[in-house]
Amino acid sequence: MRLGHFEEVGVTAYSAVARTFSPRKEPTMYRLSRWLAPSTVVRAHCDLPCGVYDPEQARIEAESCHKINEKYAANTDATFRTRAVAIKEERAELVKHHLDVLWHDYFKPEHLEKVPNLHELFWNATKQVSKVKASTDVADSKKLLDLIDEVDAAWKATGGNEKTRVAGRPA
Repeated sequence: MRLGHFEEVGVTAYSAVARTFSPRKEPTMYRLSRWLAPSTVVRAHCDLPCGVYDPEQARIEAESCHKINEKYAANTDATFRTRAVAIKEERAELVKHHLDVLWHDYFKPEHLEKVPNLHELFWNATKQVSKVKASTDVADSKKLLDLIDEVDAAWKATGGNEKTRVAGRPA
């Protein structure tokens, strides 16, 4: 297994980090690990394509971002504010992850018939997540919550609640 530019110059990935040597003189353990490596790697949001999708996961993380922004505005302690921003950025990244899973794994081309603005909706929502990450403005996080509500409506319009939840969403 050689990677990108290294393949062109005949240098293995290992040798790029350690030292340059001929591919024929690779350490035995490196050759063995290459031989044992899986030839196909599959990724899913839960490491198994389980079919459970719900915008509520994104909503919970977005609510966390919103509450953090509110607490940030009400507190002047520098240490608290630093921690709040770091945690908010982590939560925002999770929002983006959950939205991406919905967009790429749950929604299919046939859903565009029921939700013609689907791509624009997700585009705007993920862009808003980036804005929330970079901002402590409560209005930005509120707008994200509103966009996630629109995603939730699209999910429900395409039967997501019945198709992807075992017993529907708890009331």
